Amino acid sequence: MKTQCTPIQLEFLPLGRRKVTARFDGGRLSSDAGSMLLGEVDARIGLLDRVAQCFQDYRDPEAVEHSVRDLVAQRIYALALGYEDLNDHDELRRDSLLAMLVGKSDIVGETRSRARNKGYPLASSSTLNRLELGDPETARNNRYKRIASDNDGLDRLFVDLFIEGQYTLPALFCHLISNLKSETPYPILVTINP
Repeated sequence: MKTQCTPIQLEFLPLGRRKVTARFDGGRLSSDAGSMLLGEVDARIGLLDRVAQCFQDYRDPEAVEHSVRDLVAQRIYALALGYEDLNDHDELRRDSLLAMLVGKSDIVGETRSRARNKGYPLASSSTLNRLELGDPETARNNRYKRIASDNDGLDRLFVDLFIEGQYTLPALFCHLISNLKSETPYPILVTINP
């Protein structure tokens, strides 16, 4: 049987004015092309923007090259691709496909302000470490860890995402009763046994 090969080109959502395609003829290569699907999903549900809103950034805006949203996106995409360790980012920070997913317009890092960072469009492991270890109590005055998460906000977001992901409520959770005295912003689900 003869194999038929057709030069198919896959189209993805554009990055600004850039057209994004997947082809099979070389050029900049990535072994993580499946991450493009993650980008498509995020474009539909806005997960990364919503997670980024759960962080407070106390850094000097004049000295910031990577927004909190960029840092969150870089870390979440890497985790989804199986890169769980922060030190993986010392190599991943040069990945053009990951930079494109994060939303960087300079996906090769040519325009970085510091000479030592040229060629690296993404954040290093030490920068991401600041995101992960920022303490809400001390971030405002901590020299190195000036980004803090709103843990209650993240908890609410995860509940919201779960609820949004349900097309219909399960039959056992058929009544919603608001608990006006509770401090929780969510209604109480009351189960009805059949």
